[in-house]
Amino acid sequence: MAEISLRIDLGEDRRFGPGKARLLELIRDTGSISAAGRALGMSYRRAWLLTDALNTMFGRKLVEPQHGGAKGGGARVTDEGIATLEAYRRVEAAAEAALEKERKMFKGGKVRKKAQ
Repeated sequence: MAEISLRIDLGEDRRFGPGKARLLELIRDTGSISAAGRALGMSYRRAWLLTDALNTMFGRKLVEPQHGGAKGGGARVTDEGIATLEAYRRVEAAAEAALEKERKMFKGGKVRKKAQ
C-alpha cells in the first residue's frame, strides 16, 4: 500500500520530518527530553542533540528546558514549537489527501496505465 513520508528540506542539511515531529510530540506529552528519547528508542544524548538541532534550524526555541521542581527539570515545547508541529501535520494531511485521490495509480507500487 502506498504511504506518504513527508520530509521538509530547509537547506544545508536541515530537515524536518516524521522523526523530529514525533520527538516534539513526545516532549510535549511527557515534559521530558529523556522520556521522549526512551519512547523512540534513542539515548538522552541523541534526543538532546536533535532537540538542539531543532532550535538551531528554526532560529528560535521550539523546546526549552524547565528548571527545578521536586523531580528536577524537564522540557517544554514552546508555542513556536507547537505551531511548527501543527503546520507540519497540516502539510502531511494535505499530502495524504492528495495521495488518496491518486492511490489507485500506485496500487502494488507500480504505476498502471489506463486502458484506452
